Amino acid sequence: MTLVLRGVAKDYGVTRVLDGIDLSMEPGEFVCVVGASGSGKSTLLSLVAGLTPASAGSISLGGAPVTGPGPERGLVFQSGALFPFLTVAENVAFGLRLLPISRADRERRVRWYLGEVGLSSLAGALPRQLSGGQRQRVAIARALACEPAVLLLDEPFGALDVQTKEDMQLFLREVWRDTGTTVLMVTHDVEEAVLLAQRVLVFACGPGRVAAEVPIDLPAYRALAVKRTSSFLGLRATVEDLVRSHMLTPEREKV
Repeated sequence: MTLVLRGVAKDYGVTRVLDGIDLSMEPGEFVCVVGASGSGKSTLLSLVAGLTPASAGSISLGGAPVTGPGPERGLVFQSGALFPFLTVAENVAFGLRLLPISRADRERRVRWYLGEVGLSSLAGALPRQLSGGQRQRVAIARALACEPAVLLLDEPFGALDVQTKEDMQLFLREVWRDTGTTVLMVTHDVEEAVLLAQRVLVFACGPGRVAAEVPIDLPAYRALAVKRTSSFLGLRATVEDLVRSHMLTPEREKV
């Protein structure tokens, strides 16, 4: 399903936090959004997820307007937001209970996605028994188990240590290749965006808007060693410079 945003804006009271957002994502694309704090990146995900309505413009998925949450869009937050009283398998199965599928199909999906994220042996564990990286794997498996057309990720690895974060980045690329799910991810980490995405959108502030788009011309298979290549370093520098140049609001730029 193609995700399309046309002229999308969002107001909170008298403050416009997003304005004139135009975006089109083809099925299977991986796009990262970067920008300074307050540029409306997380608000964008809330709009696409249907958690809050746009003040202007339109959002559609597969030609159908987005008017609220739906199983064709999965959302993963930085904290993972697992149910502490449910096991790993029960957390993954939670959303599936709302779908018109059989119990056998539900159990099959849970087994497959737990295997995909490498947590089959921990199916009966509770969230408090898992590491931070393992909890995020469960959250991603739960979102993917409903087989959404689009996976929305809001700083999913922001709270992890460097080693775990790198492991999770490679894991996410692998899951994306295996499932073919469209991924729209928000991150403050420019290096992460360049490593993961096929293209990076740079948001400007005051109000939030797409200031630039950077295609990421790197090999489809990316090991961590790619971060030491001249191509990667050049792309990272380009995106970092764009983020810095668009950190100020138009009012502050005039001072």
